[in-house]
Amino acid sequence: MLFDERPKTKREDLFDRENELNGLLTNIYRPLIVLSGVRRIGKTSLLLVALNESKLPFILIDARKLKDNYGWKDIYELFSQALSSSLDKIADIIRNIRGVSILGTSVELSWKGKNYVSLADLFDHLNQKRIIIAIDEAQRLRGPLSREVKEAIAHAYDYDRNLTFILTGSEVGLLYDLIGIENDKSPLYGRYFYEIKLDRFSKEKGIEFLKKGFEENKKEANESTIEEIINFFDGIPGWLTLAGNYIISGKSIEEVKEISIRIAVNEISNLIESKRNVSEIVAKRYKNTLKCISEGNNSWTKLYDCLSKRENSTLSSSTLSNILQQLENMSIIYNYDFLDPVYKEAVKRL
Repeated sequence: MLFDERPKTKREDLFDRENELNGLLTNIYRPLIVLSGVRRIGKTSLLLVALNESKLPFILIDARKLKDNYGWKDIYELFSQALSSSLDKIADIIRNIRGVSILGTSVELSWKGKNYVSLADLFDHLNQKRIIIAIDEAQRLRGPLSREVKEAIAHAYDYDRNLTFILTGSEVGLLYDLIGIENDKSPLYGRYFYEIKLDRFSKEKGIEFLKKGFEENKKEANESTIEEIINFFDGIPGWLTLAGNYIISGKSIEEVKEISIRIAVNEISNLIESKRNVSEIVAKRYKNTLKCISEGNNSWTKLYDCLSKRENSTLSSSTLSNILQQLENMSIIYNYDFLDPVYKEAVKRL
């Protein structure tokens, strides 16, 4: 079902992603694949469909579970949970690894003491079988232990030829920062990765998606409603799915817009406040910058003037540069414009 709000798992439910899916499956034997795109664009759906169609054993790690200042205990719990979910496919490999305990359907990795297993050792053992290790929202691995994690992945890249790592990320700049594509000190610097960038549907495809979704649910939606949904949400699949479900439930298009804006306000606030060491003053400056951009200040000079007036103070050029870079890294804006039209409306309420 196209309007299933959960990530898709079957090809027939994946709309207009044939090229991306085939590209991912064709390159599934590469050591490192990156799947990028803004929030709600369908990265997890594409990943899950590809994993299921590959027929290969896989370990799926949801890095969103990590807190900002995560420690080794958090990392090992994350990997333990992922291994537990795939135990039926890898039990023969991990059963005899030092530092790995299996109790029923649960796997526990020892992260300290003389019997601990390093991530590099774990990858070496998993290399006995053709396995995909997928890390969803991998930018969350940025943090105090990110170098050690990247060193383990770099080791596997070089020596474990049966392993493929797939990293997804909606905060694309932060994902690139994790990999270190411009940082020659990063353990992964200089290593080629195959990248698939997911884009929004064209207007025509978006309309087709909505019509098919309504048809599957035996719901008639007039052309003006569909047109208004497309004009407001653009072609971002997650928003179109949300709108379709609420229209089917009896909500008006205005009610759907209001719900989506409230969701976006909460997301933007959480994104800003979740950044490390962000004070209340700095968080407010991020929000003021976004408000200025939403008002059409689409150049350095216009934005600088707007922000200075809002804060009634003079900013340094480096301060504004850093704010813009961070907002781009979080995939909220690019080139003085919003990547998600709903966010543009939402920032007016911050």
